[in-house]
Amino acid sequence: MNAPVSSALLESMSHAERQSQVVAALLRVLPAHAVLYTTEDTVPYECDGLTAYRARPLCVVLPETYGEVQAVLKTCHAIEAPVVARGAGTGLSGGAMPHAQGVTLSLAKFNKILNIDPIARTATVQCGVRNLAISEAVAHLGLYYAPDPSSQIACTIGGNVAENSGGVHCLKYGLTLHNVMKVKGFTIEGEAIEFGSDALDTPGLDLLPLVVGSEGMLAVTTEVTVKLVPKPQLARCIMASFDDMRKAGDAVASVIAAGIIPAGLEMMDKPMTAAVEGFVHAGYDLNAEAILLCESDGTPEEVEEEIGRMSEVLRQCGATAIAVSQNEAERLRFWSGRKNAFPASGRISPDYMCMDSTIPRKRLADILLAIAEMEKKYQLRCANVFHAGDGNLHPLILFDANDPDQLHRCELFGADILETSVAMGGTVTGEHGVGIEKLNSMCVQFSAEENEQMFAVKRAFDAKGLLNPGKVIPTLNRCAEYGKMLVRAGQIKHPDLPRF
Repeated sequence: MNAPVSSALLESMSHAERQSQVVAALLRVLPAHAVLYTTEDTVPYECDGLTAYRARPLCVVLPETYGEVQAVLKTCHAIEAPVVARGAGTGLSGGAMPHAQGVTLSLAKFNKILNIDPIARTATVQCGVRNLAISEAVAHLGLYYAPDPSSQIACTIGGNVAENSGGVHCLKYGLTLHNVMKVKGFTIEGEAIEFGSDALDTPGLDLLPLVVGSEGMLAVTTEVTVKLVPKPQLARCIMASFDDMRKAGDAVASVIAAGIIPAGLEMMDKPMTAAVEGFVHAGYDLNAEAILLCESDGTPEEVEEEIGRMSEVLRQCGATAIAVSQNEAERLRFWSGRKNAFPASGRISPDYMCMDSTIPRKRLADILLAIAEMEKKYQLRCANVFHAGDGNLHPLILFDANDPDQLHRCELFGADILETSVAMGGTVTGEHGVGIEKLNSMCVQFSAEENEQMFAVKRAFDAKGLLNPGKVIPTLNRCAEYGKMLVRAGQIKHPDLPRF
């Protein structure tokens, strides 16, 4: 074991000296090809899906066995090197952005499906298995894995656990937390740890809800046991057009109030439908101010009855047009636009920042109208797409990162959306995590005492603060500085909120 390094010694080291020390220590536990430290090798890891913020790690390690993961963590703990675990890098909040004085732990090589149990309806997979690959592997059994984030073709199950990802079908089938039974991994000290169990109940404290959504701050996930559900006999999708944003928002609340829980209930505004229609040609109504996608699944009889009930509610709420998919190809075409909303936005803007707040369903129209006013205030466009059924917004603020002023205005715009969401009874994040993107907004939603309690949980697992440091939970100093910045910018809109 490497001897611990004193904090005073770390502070006196130059960047090159520290890198040399960290690389040398890791080469003692990993083969040379598994340790990357040259500029050309580390640049590809400098950001995740949030490209506006970047950092380059001292080195990147690519272990291939659990023993190597354990050895890396023990080594980094001994030499006090921060560790940021990384999967596919599709996250949108900067959660996998490297630490400039730390190690990026890539888990991409852990991509095996270890066990499929069709009787228990579970699958045990390594953390680097792609979300969609699970459903592909069990399709012949008439089963699938329900959470389906838009990046499911690329994102990994380990990343889904870190962010508690959802997807378009999360309203009926739940988020990652509701579809995971067990998570195995290692602490920063290299100790093997297990959350949850193969049974329906967990002996002792149930810490599974704590680690799911913890953004790599408590442990490094290596294996996950997920629940599988039967594929429905039939699924059909309604595409409803509305000439008024408030009518569309009220329709979402009315569908739920009618006692209907659709398999999916999504909403897109006019700018977003225009962007995706030119990209995938889904057949969207370009004259509508908003469209809703409402899906029903189950037996043919259940689907027919639910589609009829939803159609009637939508008509009563003022839908100007209603189309119902007549076959599987048409259903997938309706969803293709929603699934491709993010890449479609890349065609109309050099950059975009995807926000991720959650509000009560009844306030959907209010937040969209507020965002429209913010577009004028910050002189930036914003296209909106979101999981309307559970009030999870995904406003995409369009900007050019090559213009520092646009980036600054984009950051203020995003902070305004998050603060307004909290004031409406919501929260600063739904499924993308806090990372670094929403770190300042945590100062708005939570008091100093509440943040300290979250730090206490972090210290219980990671006393030295080495796992993904500087993310998720803001310090008192950061909140104070953020408060001063908002005052200077005239951004203090809701002084009754906990802050600073």
